[in-house]
Amino acid sequence: MHPSMVDEIQSWVVARGLAGGSETDLLAGFCRKCREGGLLLSHGLVIIDTLHPTYEGRAFRWQVTPTNESPLIEYGPTKEGEAAANWQRSPFFHLLEAGETEFRSRIALGDSLDFTNLQRLKDSGHTDYIAFVNRFDADGTIGEMDAVYSHWTTDIDAGFCQESLQVLRELVPSIALAIKCISLGRVAATLVDVYLGRQTGRRVLQGQMTRGVAERIHAALWYSDLRDFTSISEQIAPEEIIPLLNDYAEAVISSVQAQTGEVLKLMGDGVLAIFTGRSISEACRAALDAEESVRKLTGELSQRRATEGKPTTSVYLGLHVGDVFYGNIGSDDRLDFTVIGPAVNEVCRIATMCRSAGQLTLTSTEFGAAARAADRPRLVSVGRYALRGVERPKELFTIDRFFAGRRTH
Repeated sequence: MHPSMVDEIQSWVVARGLAGGSETDLLAGFCRKCREGGLLLSHGLVIIDTLHPTYEGRAFRWQVTPTNESPLIEYGPTKEGEAAANWQRSPFFHLLEAGETEFRSRIALGDSLDFTNLQRLKDSGHTDYIAFVNRFDADGTIGEMDAVYSHWTTDIDAGFCQESLQVLRELVPSIALAIKCISLGRVAATLVDVYLGRQTGRRVLQGQMTRGVAERIHAALWYSDLRDFTSISEQIAPEEIIPLLNDYAEAVISSVQAQTGEVLKLMGDGVLAIFTGRSISEACRAALDAEESVRKLTGELSQRRATEGKPTTSVYLGLHVGDVFYGNIGSDDRLDFTVIGPAVNEVCRIATMCRSAGQLTLTSTEFGAAARAADRPRLVSVGRYALRGVERPKELFTIDRFFAGRRTH
């Protein structure tokens, strides 16, 4: 490959890394450009760890001969079981353990095939293999994202020549840096989604981080917590508390998010969420659909947990409608993106009245008035209740599960 072509590919990789986009597209474009320049790659794989509640890392792959395999692999923990065994048999683990940066195996010419996947690559027609580890310094490490791993193969009979290997040594750090750059953007998006919520996270990433700036919105409000959670937590082993919370929180959060609701706060066993939609009646409809989903999921969950001999509970839920201020509150260097206003306090108080009213779900008069006309007959009054911190008693409603012959869970 002519030196000018190396420079051209490096410039292209840098530009794509700065532009963002897909790691799989970046890898495919890189491999195609290498082939155009005379470096006849037949397969490429790039791996980087990530910060995600489910996945430990992501792998991106390209092959000159198209296959049905996905170009993206998101993999779980590799610290135990078969995944750990496969990792420990890989060339990458060998490089980390040996403190080295490069491993080559001329797989079609008699070199060792002891590592994972080398035999499979040979059987697929690849002739030469080289792996790299591009490590980060401590200041560039985030969690377990401490290196970019990559391997490259060719299928020409003679394998990689020395010039081709040198070109790869020059080019791989560039694509490793570009992959890291794109992945860091993805990590930032994941972190704000997981810890702030999808809509709120997008606002933060768009730069809406000024303290005291808030937007007034009219929304359907959701506040739920777990029935008798305090007494349950006092009766079970401490190590059972978090799994209990996680099981029921999964049912609540997935139900809210499936209806485009935004979970704003997890407060112990409590969940605060809002629904907006194109209209307030649409927001109320989404909240009711989420409520129905919660009842179904928690019913199934409690049945499963009871079969396993684990403690069970149910969800107390308050639904309300009102104006809230949605924005940043806090100090210059510690902000919270949240909602505030009397309506937030009221929906929490409504949820606390579930025990007194003997109901799992309670809604306010304002929620019923804002709901669609078809939904209002389902809301049945359970009387007027004094809510702590609210000046006048409020009439509260529950949901008729048998309305119009339609039974919900």
